[in-house]
Amino acid sequence: MILRVDPSQALPVYEQIRQQVTRMAVTGTLAPGTRLPTIRQLAADLGLAKGTVAKAYELLEQSAVVESKGHKGTFVRDVAPAADTVQAVDGLREAAEAYVVAARQWGADLDGARTALDDAWRLL
Repeated sequence: MILRVDPSQALPVYEQIRQQVTRMAVTGTLAPGTRLPTIRQLAADLGLAKGTVAKAYELLEQSAVVESKGHKGTFVRDVAPAADTVQAVDGLREAAEAYVVAARQWGADLDGARTALDDAWRLL
């Protein structure tokens, strides 16, 4: 599982983790039943505090993206894309706002941001 976090972003690191894992589960990049790294391991891999990763895992469990099986680990659940249109629109709007913030932080103009989005769309 490849995650990228940027502590300089306006979006908290735990939320970056939550969004990326959710996206990978919904798109099938992380198949149902996939075991996630332990909190300790992921924190070490990303150079983060264990509490930050634990908060992301807790939010993922609350939203039914993953399930914890105690000492056996944390596993990806079968996650379907949001069927509720209002929820989907709200989710896309939230993701778009986070993308705009990131693009502006990187100094991108609207055309540059659109090009990056088009490239990512084709890759995923």
